[in-house]
Order: sequence, then structure tokens, then C-alpha cells
Amino acid sequence: MYIKLKALYVFFKYTDTKINDIIQYIMSELLRMTGISKSFGQVKALDNAQLSLKSGEVLALMGENGAGKSTLMNILSGAITNYTGDIFIDGKKTVIASPTAAQKLGIAKIHQELQLVRETSVAENIFMGREKCNRFGFVRKAEMEQEAQKYLDMLELPIKANRKIKSLRIGEQQMVEIAKALSLNARILIMDEPTSAISKTETEHLFAVIKKLVKENVGIIYITHRMEEVFAVADELTIMRDGMYIATLPAAETSRQKIISLMVGREVSEAYPSKNTAIGEKILEVSNLNLRFPHKQGGQSRSLSNIDFTLHKGEILGFAGLLGSGRTELLECLFGLHHANRSGDIIIDGKKTEIRSPGEAIKAGIAFATEDRKGQGLVLLRSIGENMSLAKLKQLSRFSFMNSMREQTEWLEQMDTMRIKASGHKTLCGTLSGGNQQKVVLGRCLMLKPKILLLDEPTRGIDVGAKYEIYVLINKLAAQGIGIILVSSDLPEIMGISDRIITLCEGAVTGEFGRGSATQEQLLYAATLHSKKE
Repeated sequence: MYIKLKALYVFFKYTDTKINDIIQYIMSELLRMTGISKSFGQVKALDNAQLSLKSGEVLALMGENGAGKSTLMNILSGAITNYTGDIFIDGKKTVIASPTAAQKLGIAKIHQELQLVRETSVAENIFMGREKCNRFGFVRKAEMEQEAQKYLDMLELPIKANRKIKSLRIGEQQMVEIAKALSLNARILIMDEPTSAISKTETEHLFAVIKKLVKENVGIIYITHRMEEVFAVADELTIMRDGMYIATLPAAETSRQKIISLMVGREVSEAYPSKNTAIGEKILEVSNLNLRFPHKQGGQSRSLSNIDFTLHKGEILGFAGLLGSGRTELLECLFGLHHANRSGDIIIDGKKTEIRSPGEAIKAGIAFATEDRKGQGLVLLRSIGENMSLAKLKQLSRFSFMNSMREQTEWLEQMDTMRIKASGHKTLCGTLSGGNQQKVVLGRCLMLKPKILLLDEPTRGIDVGAKYEIYVLINKLAAQGIGIILVSSDLPEIMGISDRIITLCEGAVTGEFGRGSATQEQLLYAATLHSKKE
């Protein structure tokens, strides 16, 4: 043993490496995954992938959709057990045979789609499957709520443990997931796109919680496509591409451009493509649009108030605002939803148009890509082709029989245009990555040959390479004369691709800006005003 240690000392001495630093690194390494490979049929999802995480470290795991991030994390969390390679926790080789085994090892995962039961309480969700019972088998509800409250207080979350999950905002529900991880004594916490559906304030709170967990020596694997978050919270980042490990870099010593280049495997010169399309004549005019919903206690709440705007052929009109500003409700009104609670005029091609349902909106030449692709945009248990056909079944059929040849021609055309990564049009949408699911939604919209395209968060959950492809596609559609209304929570995105930007706050228009005429600060300021006069 003495000879081995002396040999190590001599090696580190002559390689100009401090032995204490090496020993400290080895001692602090919480997790190591090496040589991880996994195939699904003929598709190789992981190819000799690797990952290392230290105690008290935030590691950003990055890569395009389909890079293998989710598969690697599913292996770590015990959801996938049939793989090759080795996992070491605290230096000990470990076999993770199930999610329960992962939990016992201190591994917890917070999914992008939160895994909570809406009709039960916060405490019941935190201890689900681990309920505290007395010797007669009855649940000790008060004890569970008391202990759950301690975890909520640790996260500075101002809610009671007996509240129903369905009464909480998404950001609060996410904190409940973290509280559940704390109750499991999690030492390795996997966060999958944790800010995709929460506000800026809730994001700041999440970052504060992450810093607190890091001080407790929790290792965090943070999956995101948002570059600004990487530089805000990550210590290091690991990049994957095509199921393979590419590089691990200190976050403080790299750049956005370097990260993107490693992710996509090529140099990317700019984040947003240039747009040179001439804007044509007016195609849409919205006048005095109001939306009011009745209160259960009586009276009415106003979601949209006196909205006026125009849209021209070939124009990309962006709507910016905070969560709850009315952006999504505006698009839904244009697509024929909330008709009973809506007032105002919608004029298309100079003609006042009654739009009382999505069917009437489609007939008027309007297509809508919803922000909730899994809940409203797709039937996950159906194929790519079947999902694309849903919006135009009548046009694709004759005498109640589907024209399968025409269907397949249109499917393949859209799959090629959208560059959907799948083995074919029969692939189930539920098996696709988030980015490819979004492309199916957009492909279905294009099959309608719309005059006006409504896009609600079109790049949410999509990697940077696919985002650029979507931006190029949006520009091509604008060049064809389609008027596009874009809603996005990503201000750089709104600024990068919109010809004109309108800001909303609490359902009212608070500002309007031309391309390049506003900074992020100006847009945020306008999006927090309560009326245009302010």
C-alpha cells in the first residue's frame, strides 16, 4: 500500500498536479456513470455515455432533443433497467433495479410533467406510497401534515400541507415535488426543464432553493434548453449528442456559442435567421375585443379588455407579457373558443367574420398551435400520420372513406418539411421527444394551408438546433404571405423574429414596438404596466 501511495505521489508531483486536489475531487464525487449504452429495437439511444456529479454541484445536462438525456436520466432514476455500463455512487458500483431502489439510494427526479395527484393534499402527495400509519393500519394524517409542513417551510413556501394540489399554481406544485425529494433524503436531484411552465418570480425562487440545496451538499442534475439558466445556476455542464458523451465544461469558462456548436456538431453563426420578407396588405383586424368570465360568487372577471390590433400578410406579430397577461386567451378567442364570453369584432380580408368555434376558425383560414401539446395538441396514443390528419378529415375523405394515398403523401411532405425524427408516419406520438411532438403539431397546422397562423410558445421544450429550424420555417411561411401571431415567454425570441411586438398586462395592451426598437428592459417595463396610459 505504501509503495502504491508513493508511486501516486511521484506521478502527481511530476505532472504538476496537487495530490490534495485530486483526493478531494475523488472524495467529493457523488455519482459516476460510465460506458452506458441502451438500444430500443434498432435505434441506439445511448452509445457509451458517461456523466459525473460531485456533492454540492449543479451539473447542467444539455443536448438536442433525441441526444439521450432523458434515457440516461431514466436509467439513473430506475425507470429503465435493461442497459449496459456501470453506475457508481460514493465510489461503490451500484445496480439500480427500480425507481424504489433509486429512491433508497437518495435519487429523486422532478419530471417536466409533474407527477402529482391533483385531488389529494400536499402532504398526501409528499408521502404517497410511504404513508405513516398506526399499528391498526390507519393513516396518521395529522403527523403526515406536520412533517410535510416542515419541508414546505424549509423551502419558504407559504402554503399549508393540507391544501389540495389542484389549488396550487404550477410553480408551487413544483416546490411540492422538491419537498417530496427532501422527504426522501435525496442526495441526487434530477430536474427536467423545471422552469418551462413557471413565471419569472417563481423561477427566481427556484434558483434560491437550488442554492440552498447545494449548501446542503445535494448534487443536482439540471436539464434545460435555456442558456441563461445554465450560466445562472450551473457549475459545470455536460453535453450529449446522438446518444454519446461530447464534453464536460466549467459553466464560467465557456460561451453560449461554444455550447451550441458542441450540441449540434457544427458552427452556428447566429441565434435567429434574418428576415427580408416584404410585409403585405392587412389580412386581420381585431377591434374592441373583450373577454369576461362570470364569478361563482357573482359579477364578472375581465381577462381581455378593449384589445385592438392589425396583422398584415407576411408579418410576424409577437405578443409579449407575463403569465396571466391574457396572451393565450387572445389566441383562443381568435380560434373560436370562449365565444359566449367574448365581444368585439374580428375582420379577415376586410370582411367582418363570426368565429364561434374552432371549425369556423379553420374555415376562415386560421390555424392554431397550442402551447399544451400533450394535453390539447396531440393524441399521444395515435401515430404521427393520424394526428396530422385530425384537423382535415373531411378534406382527406370521400363518401366517408379516407383517401389513404393522399393522406400518406401529405404526411410524408410535412414530416420532410418539419424534419421530424421518427422511423415513419406510423410512429406513436407518445414515443417522440418534446421537440418532435411540437413539430407534428406545426405540421398539422400547415396541412390546413392557413392564411393566419397562431403560435403559442412554439419552441417551448425544443433544443437550440431545432429552434433555429422552427425560426427558419416561420420565416418561410411569412414569405408565403401567411400572417403569423406569435406568443412566447422568451423575450430574446420575440425580439429576434418578430416584425412588431405588442405587450399585454392583465388583459390590456400596454405598448407596441417595431423590430429592433425595444430592449428587453423596455418590454418588461411595458409588460408590467396596468394600462396604456400609465
